[in-house]
Amino acid sequence: MSEETKKNSEYLVEVHDLKEYFPVKTGFFKTTPLKAVDGVSFNIKAGETLGLVGESGCGKTTVGRTLLHLYKPTGGEFYFNGELVTDNNIHALRKQMQMVFQDPYSSLNPRMTVEDIIGEPLDIHHLYKTKAERHDRVLELMELVGLNAEHATRYAHEFSGGQRQRIGIARALAVNPKFIVCDEPVSALDVSIQAQVINMFEELQEKLGVAYLFIAHDLLVVHHISKRIAVMYLGKLVEIADADELNDHPIHPYTLSLLSAVPIPDPKMARASKRIVLEGDVPSPLHMPTGCPFRTRCRYATEQCAKEMPPLTDRGDNHMVACWNK
Repeated sequence: MSEETKKNSEYLVEVHDLKEYFPVKTGFFKTTPLKAVDGVSFNIKAGETLGLVGESGCGKTTVGRTLLHLYKPTGGEFYFNGELVTDNNIHALRKQMQMVFQDPYSSLNPRMTVEDIIGEPLDIHHLYKTKAERHDRVLELMELVGLNAEHATRYAHEFSGGQRQRIGIARALAVNPKFIVCDEPVSALDVSIQAQVINMFEELQEKLGVAYLFIAHDLLVVHHISKRIAVMYLGKLVEIADADELNDHPIHPYTLSLLSAVPIPDPKMARASKRIVLEGDVPSPLHMPTGCPFRTRCRYATEQCAKEMPPLTDRGDNHMVACWNK
């Protein structure tokens, strides 16, 4: 391993200036880059959960997929365990990095039994010597995620949404990963099932020491499971802080708006709280405003906001905010 691709770090996952642009045809012989992820940087320690939140279309899922090279990164660097992730070493590193997909209905092969779905990563990475060893490992993984051994011979369509998501989680855990990208893993599930799956994620983290990038748009869910939270808007990170700190002292106008939309169970407090409604529409990612992408919907926007994107600056206690006026 050359010195250029290896470095010592306290972080398991280090992302520097990650970019993912998709070329979109906008006329004859003309393509315009759609900047789905534009200069995103963050770190995750071993055994830690970083929550990534933002509205639909802000680029959250693209961040997760780009990290695992399901999309080829346009720019930036991703270090895993001190090693620079490239096209050459991604296959070897996939054993340590896995993904749980959003939709348990479409992410499981309907022609494969549960045993074969969970056992597929074991086949790909040659992690068993005999069929009996493979079978035992699959049953062990099923027990870990709360599935019965008799489910092994059944097919994905025979299960409920929550059970299917458990199958997807067992498949991700099959190779003993150190890092899992959880792409909105509970958004397709009933609320009562969501709580069970979230609790299971926490128990697995305690048992196995796995780190999560937990992508979601539900701030309550993210606050519950995450140690730190990053807020994303139109391909850029606008705020990163500890979960409690972000919840109690949000700074960026977009984060304030997101938190004001979280339902409050106490009717008196709900009536007293003020909902911050954003004006205007989300700009097209093909025709991004200059400077700060949020300025077209921000009540605090000034001329400086139109000229230059504010950098993430530390406002104390590692509370990073990208805003000129807050």
